[in-house]
Amino acid sequence: MMHAYSELYIEKAQISLGSMLHYAVYDLRLDLTRFFRMFIDTGIAADFGSGDPKYTVGMSGIELAGEVLFKTTGTYPDTDPVFVADRSPEYWTGWAVAYYEWYKAIPFDRIDQYVPVSQILEMYDPLHEADLSRFVQFMDSRIETVHDTSRLARLRAYAGLSQKALADMSGVSVRMIEQYEQGRKDINRASFSSVYQLSKALNCRMEDLLE
Repeated sequence: MMHAYSELYIEKAQISLGSMLHYAVYDLRLDLTRFFRMFIDTGIAADFGSGDPKYTVGMSGIELAGEVLFKTTGTYPDTDPVFVADRSPEYWTGWAVAYYEWYKAIPFDRIDQYVPVSQILEMYDPLHEADLSRFVQFMDSRIETVHDTSRLARLRAYAGLSQKALADMSGVSVRMIEQYEQGRKDINRASFSSVYQLSKALNCRMEDLLE
């Protein structure tokens, strides 16, 4: 199997991503889902996932979190990390998802579309004491389950919206949303306005909705 980058980097990459999420949640008091989205939206996740040594081995998790915040807000955090002996669930989440991204060579943004980071966090029990091969199998099963679901349906569920709520927010009719989700109408051929309004309501890019 072709991995995302050299195996030489993966152990340090796992530690960095785990430390990044722990620091963001426990020291910076940021929401896990929001911060992970920032990690993706800044482009750092793509560089990290391609094995850029600047991020995988060149920065600690604290520095990585600082880089994400700097690219998002223009300022670096000035909060010192508090040392803890035990791995937090958030640390395990970063540690495990870094391994999965490397092992399967699936970009972080695609992983997050299929299995949001909040759902990976919920896997902490019972998987945090299991071999990582169990985590890989579990993730593969989750992704296979949702693979045949349309992107629109996945993103709507991720946002916690019903079809009616999305229709109210976007101005696209419930019937049209239903047809796009069921594949009875091709969203790739939808009007620019419809796709734009849906993406705006779901806080995603227009291309994230296209199949």
